[in-house]
Amino acid sequence: MIFERFSQGTSLLHTTDTRIKLVSAMTVTLVIALCQNWRTALIGLVFSIITAHFARLNFRAVFMRLLVVNSFTLFLWLTLPLTYPGESLIALGPLTVSREGVDLATLITLKTNAIIIFCIALLATSTIADIGHGLGKLRFPTKLCLLLLFSYRYIFVIHQEFQRLTRAAQLRCFQPGTNMHTYRTYGYLFGMTLVKSYHRAERVNQAMMLRGFHGRFYSLNNTHISTTDLFFVTAMLITAAGLGILELFIF
Repeated sequence: MIFERFSQGTSLLHTTDTRIKLVSAMTVTLVIALCQNWRTALIGLVFSIITAHFARLNFRAVFMRLLVVNSFTLFLWLTLPLTYPGESLIALGPLTVSREGVDLATLITLKTNAIIIFCIALLATSTIADIGHGLGKLRFPTKLCLLLLFSYRYIFVIHQEFQRLTRAAQLRCFQPGTNMHTYRTYGYLFGMTLVKSYHRAERVNQAMMLRGFHGRFYSLNNTHISTTDLFFVTAMLITAAGLGILELFIF
């Protein structure tokens, strides 16, 4: 699957139990998300980069994903310094850049990149199936786990169906433009995609019921938490506690 590019490897993070990585990711990212000091966020970003290095990820591929994320933070840099009240840093005619706005944009940028890199290092090194089963073993709601697994399985099918409808429109000499015909055609395309997705879901449900499905998937990978996994989650919890102490008592 195209979304599992980082899941193949032999690094420590690839062999760590998925449940351990889920607990570690939730703990560390929660601390980073709640910090209010840019120094703590910067340390979290450095730690995330080090973790990604140990995962032996393709940094070019990681960087391309960060570009997508930072396209949203760029919008914050264009608006927050000009709209957030506070001490004037630079005056650009009628516009004023506030120091507090720049600090807030910096904090959001550091936290966003730290969390994304850390989640890629820990979660993207597992397959979606392993993550779904790991969430189930952590006693997350069964319906939520099934929704994750089914969504990942059939989002590609829905995409292929939309591409088939698009090719059919192009074969009929459809040329998109800024007119009502184009808007109406794309409305039909999205509508037919939803209808066909609904019918596909009905057929899949009937097929699974005929095969005795009763609301639970069984994994062929019966993993066990090893001593290395326990050391790993302990190190992650200590890191999260250290970031919290830095936030509360030092910075």
